[in-house]
Amino acid sequence: MAGEVNVTIVGNLGADPELRYTQGGIAVVSVNVGSTPRTFNRTTNAWEDGETVWVRCTAWREVAENVAQSLTKGTRVVVTGRLKAPSAYQTASGEARASLELEIEEIGPSLRSATAAVTRRAREAGAGAGNAAVAGGDPWGDAPKSKPAASDGGWANPGAGSAGADDTPF
Repeated sequence: MAGEVNVTIVGNLGADPELRYTQGGIAVVSVNVGSTPRTFNRTTNAWEDGETVWVRCTAWREVAENVAQSLTKGTRVVVTGRLKAPSAYQTASGEARASLELEIEEIGPSLRSATAAVTRRAREAGAGAGNAAVAGGDPWGDAPKSKPAASDGGWANPGAGSAGADDTPF
């Protein structure tokens, strides 16, 4: 949608993902992603941590279930999504604060200092437009294509074997 602020953040999960379901049965997950800037202080010759920025991130449907199944507290993640307007509140001690919220479009572990094994989930029938291959049992649409009709004259599938396939085409 036009006018939305899309951002990418890199940080660590502050807690395990919280998976819930709406009354309509739609999965929703919330995670807090914290990012702490580090700067090098040349006078002390040491790295210093800045103030941690926490962003509340929310994902829906299959993404929510994948996040809950795949990520845990402390995992370094890369998150892309739509930034929501900050909401202001007061802590129990009366301190004024604002919270950032991000609606997740994509999320995954950072591979800068870790490895990950990716397992594709099979799509369910009717899980989107144009999923004719799903009903046939092939969730990724890699089913072999049917042979071209004889009326194609071989032009529909160039390179397919035919009598004289070794002949020079010119």
